[in-house]
Order: sequence, then structure tokens, then C-alpha cells
Amino acid sequence: MITEVLPTYARAPLAFDKGEGSWLITESGDRYLDVGAGIAVNILGHAHPRLVEALTAQAGALWHTSNLYHIPNQERLASILVERTFADTVFFTNSGTEATEAAVKMARRYWHFRERPERNRIITLQGSFHGRTMAMIAAAGARKLVEGFAPLMPGFVQVEPNDIEKVASAVDDETAAIMVEPIIGEGGILAMSDEYLRGLRELCDRHEVLLIMDEVQCGMGRTGRLFAHEWVGIAPDIMAVAKGIGGGFPLGACLATEEAASGMTPGSHGSTYGGNPLACAVGIAVMEIVGDRDFLEDVNRKAGFFRQRLESLVASNPDAFTEIRGSGLMLGLVCKRKNVDVINAAYDQKLLTVPADGNVVRLLPPLNATLEELGEAVVRLERAASTLREAESA
Repeated sequence: MITEVLPTYARAPLAFDKGEGSWLITESGDRYLDVGAGIAVNILGHAHPRLVEALTAQAGALWHTSNLYHIPNQERLASILVERTFADTVFFTNSGTEATEAAVKMARRYWHFRERPERNRIITLQGSFHGRTMAMIAAAGARKLVEGFAPLMPGFVQVEPNDIEKVASAVDDETAAIMVEPIIGEGGILAMSDEYLRGLRELCDRHEVLLIMDEVQCGMGRTGRLFAHEWVGIAPDIMAVAKGIGGGFPLGACLATEEAASGMTPGSHGSTYGGNPLACAVGIAVMEIVGDRDFLEDVNRKAGFFRQRLESLVASNPDAFTEIRGSGLMLGLVCKRKNVDVINAAYDQKLLTVPADGNVVRLLPPLNATLEELGEAVVRLERAASTLREAESA
């Protein structure tokens, strides 16, 4: 018999009643250290007082009007994002997949307005993840995403990541854009090299192709810069953002240069809820905190500490782990054992992590987690590895 909630999730046998900072608390009072952060969403932890204050104040004033009218919070958040990024304009969404959809529509519309409608193909990377709409599963192309959903939307081609020659050979007269995650998240925390990302920018400039960055997971301070591409010294033409931008409240955005967005005229795209007063009130509060340079410097300091501890964990547990990879506080623990076994053993230690492809355990703690909490996460991972070892030898 089917459950009342459609059974599309393989859920852990856990439910939480309350959150405090880096901790989730069950109804019975058990406290779990959360280094998954709702899959990189709760970047300021749970129930951050400034976010609670912003949401509560806005909830007492105005929830929703739709985009038929001006929304002052939306305009203020757009202004903050434009000031802090490459972008000239922002379209607000409810989620990451809506942000990537908007990015693809924008790229195709760009060429339509230049009377080159045949330029509609988007090059993406194998192992990428851009959401679960019909267009975005076609964009990623992974079997686990597309199986049973044929026919797929045409217009996407996938190439091997971190190989600039493979991308170059895929560019032709029908290419509209290249879409890339600077760090592939769902696919196993695979960071694109600086040389590769610079090569993509150069390739796009040479062939007049738009560069789309999907920073839904790796953006919003997770790597120690506001956005991951900033480390490389390049900028995209279009960027999709979500997850951390709302700090746990559903919010996404598609950022673009004036040139890239030039085809997006009134009526070409829209959203009923996207960028409503509640969401943007929280987004403003998030940006005021995460956009601060001192805050980002602190993220880098914590990231160095966390990675060092994790490198020691890998070295002392070669039967359980093979390497740590990623950047900032977006790290992947590559497992020698099944990653699901490590995750389940971590549950027993009251530690919450996130699975990824490639037999990886994702570690995505809140950006304001303390050094003590990050150190405690490693201690609990050590205990998880020890219990697996003991169970195997028993």
C-alpha cells in the first residue's frame, strides 16, 4: 500500500523536532551534529536569530503579492547581489532547478533575439546535477535521473569534466552555452581545475558562446569566497544560485550580465512565488552576514582546520577512506567501504552527513559552525570507522 507521502525518498529513520545552530534535536531530546546542513542549505545553521528576526518581522507585515507588483525586498536583494557580483540583473526563483531552468531559457532566448535560433544546444558535464525538471535531467543526462522519463528534451550534450579539449570538440555552430558546476556536488565533490575554468571562459569568448555557472551548491560562501568562480579570477555570463541564499527558506536566483539577459523581455519568463517578500527578507539577512569579508575569512580559517583534521582521519583509517577532496567547507570523503555504511555508522554516532556519487560522503557543515564542532565531527567519523572495523572483524 502506498504511503500518504509519495515514496520517492529513501529516508533515514530519523525525524527532528528542533534545530539550534549546528545541531538537530529529536522529539526525545537526542542531539545530532549536522554537517550536511540540509544539503548545503542551512549555511548559517538552524534558527539563526537574525534570520528568525527577519522572517518574523516580514511575516507580520506582508507575505505575498505576486510579481504583478513591485516588491521592495526583491529590489533591495537584487541590488545587493549586483553590487557584490559580476551581474547586472537578477531573476528570483523558489529553487535551484528553477534557477538553472531560467539560465538555459535565457541563453536560448539570447540567440533567438540575434536571429540565430539554431544556436540552442547547451554543453554540460558528465556527473553534473542541475535539478530534477524534465529539462534539467536531460541537461545532466545521468541514467539514474533520466530512466523512465523518456522522451528527453533535446538540446543538451554531455562531455567529460576537466578536459578542455573534449569541450572544445563539442562546440559547433549550434552551441548556445556551456553550463558547469565549478565543483560538481551530487556527482561526488569534483572540483574543476583553475586552468579548466579559465579555459572555458577563453573558449566561450573565442566562439561567442555564453558561460553559465551553476553555483547552487558551491556558492554563497561555501568555498570561502562568495562564489567559487571568484577564486579563478573569471566571471560567467549567467549564474544559477539557490540553497544557501535563503539560509533554509526556499529561494533561488538567476544572475546575468545585461548582454546575456538582453532577450528576456516582459512576458518571456515569470514566477508566481519567486522572490516574494518573505523569501527576500531572509535572503537580505543572509547576504548581510555571508557577504561580509571578515565572515568569509573566518570560513577559510575553519576550512583549513577541518581539512587538516580530515586528512589525518583518512591517513589513520586507510581501510575506510581513500582521500578527501573539494574546497572550503564543501568536502567529499571518498570511502573504501560503501558510503552508505559510513553514513549509517555516523548516524549511530549522532552525526549527519550526505551521500554523493562516486562512493563519497559529503561534508557540508554550516559556515558558522565552530572549530570545536568541526573537530567533534571528525571525532565522530573516527568512531564510525572504528565501529565498522569492529563489526567486520567480529
